[in-house]
Amino acid sequence: MSNSTKYVFVTGGVTSSLGKGIISASLAKLLQARGYSTAIQKLDPYINIDPGTLNPYEHGECFVTDDGAETDLDLGHYERFLNVPTSQANNVTTGKIYQSVINKERRGEFLGKTVQVIPHITNEIKERIQVLGKKGTYDIVITEIGGTVGDIESLPYVEAVRQMMWEFENDCIVIHLTLIPYLSAAGELKTKPTQHSVKQLLELGVQPDILCCRTEHELDLNLRRKVAQFCNVSMNAVIESRDAETIYDVPLLMQSEELDKVALEKLNLPTKSVPDLDSWNEFVDRLKNPKSEVTIALVGKYVELKDSYKSISESFIHAGATNETKVNIRWVHSEKITKENIDEQLAGVDGILVAPGFGTRGISGKIDAVRYSRENKIPFLGICLGMQCAVIEFARNVLGHKEAHTTEISENCADPVIDMMEEQKTISNLGGTMRLGAYKCELSPGSNVSEAYHTDSISERHRHRYEFNNTYLEEFEKNGMKATGKNPETGLVEVVEIEDHPWFVGAQFHPEYKSTVDNPHPLFVAFVNAVLKNK
Repeated sequence: MSNSTKYVFVTGGVTSSLGKGIISASLAKLLQARGYSTAIQKLDPYINIDPGTLNPYEHGECFVTDDGAETDLDLGHYERFLNVPTSQANNVTTGKIYQSVINKERRGEFLGKTVQVIPHITNEIKERIQVLGKKGTYDIVITEIGGTVGDIESLPYVEAVRQMMWEFENDCIVIHLTLIPYLSAAGELKTKPTQHSVKQLLELGVQPDILCCRTEHELDLNLRRKVAQFCNVSMNAVIESRDAETIYDVPLLMQSEELDKVALEKLNLPTKSVPDLDSWNEFVDRLKNPKSEVTIALVGKYVELKDSYKSISESFIHAGATNETKVNIRWVHSEKITKENIDEQLAGVDGILVAPGFGTRGISGKIDAVRYSRENKIPFLGICLGMQCAVIEFARNVLGHKEAHTTEISENCADPVIDMMEEQKTISNLGGTMRLGAYKCELSPGSNVSEAYHTDSISERHRHRYEFNNTYLEEFEKNGMKATGKNPETGLVEVVEIEDHPWFVGAQFHPEYKSTVDNPHPLFVAFVNAVLKNK
């Protein structure tokens, strides 16, 4: 049985957090640079329907696509590397698989058969894997399987891979990402964990075609031969994946290891041309050789786990490279900010970003940080809740509404300057029910935002339930906080700016979700530029 789309499966062994997402994105980048249209998807073994209701401490940030899917943060890496938007189809969880199968069973689609993991769950997984391939727009689909081989919850996914390897034998390969640890006591690299991991995969009926070995030291020829021999792969298919200075070095390291070439050979595809990575190399060069340096405080309540703000920190890397500036992020815990220590917490920063989030914890620190940047004329960017904090701070300290708040935190406050959106008021389920995905926004000519975007009409991704309360709009505008971005259909305020300030912008949307290496986000580029100028 042959298939026009080729499938690459990326599995992980030995330990989690080896960087399957980065390896998948790097391979996709190299294949794309050789002229192959490539897509990546992530299969997550947990039973949540999506990461939208997961605590960021559990799973890092929740990434949002144009079509409003709340997805795993690896989709952010895919977009940043490939500069191609992802969608609902690029992230599947066990929860979604079971939900779909149970719904089919309730509708009687299985004609009274006993519904089982094999074939029903595995068939559903195989169908989801092939959704992108069946569109006919991709030559190669890379599927990253979350978790580690040997986890109970990953078993149905590995079985689905085994079946696809059998069904489309010339059109599928498996890349197994594994660890070769260095034991300092023995002074050597150890291959046994990798051998055991491959053995476990073989017990499940899957022989990897390529081994990507994470390591802190060089793999010499003898070691590669040993791994190849005991794991049953060819010598050139043992790929060294050394720790890199930045994730943006990984495609270049994988190119020097010929990962893309080996993958194409195993898929029986021509290598076409040499990968065109000129713009990528330029970006890495600018990233590593900055001409100046700034420090920007990122004020949030999840700063212990930096993955909670992954897209924001990566957006600063892209915008920094564009401005030939190194952006040092000072991670400031909003819960630890008080009126007494704020000078110390934010001393010496050149810019302040107040991060998105939900709930009451740490909000007073965020509001204090906004006040600090407004009064001290420090360039400011507020995202989602950060923008709402800017509105609350202005209402309290400029307009004199001392009780102003958001109804998310104080339901019956005297001045609800941020209020729940009308269509959200009847919703009781939390999952997938916010205002999600891409919406249009019209910008005021001459504003900071329209100068950043060089256009008056944009589309940005959203993830919120609460909004600026338009009852107060006139009063805000009269006193110097202008609504410079509005949704053309609903009149919702999407952007606020303060006039008498070097650069002060609050955005209800999430610009960080759309920043890529090839297209650094204009709002971050303008913010870093404003910080530089103000410094």
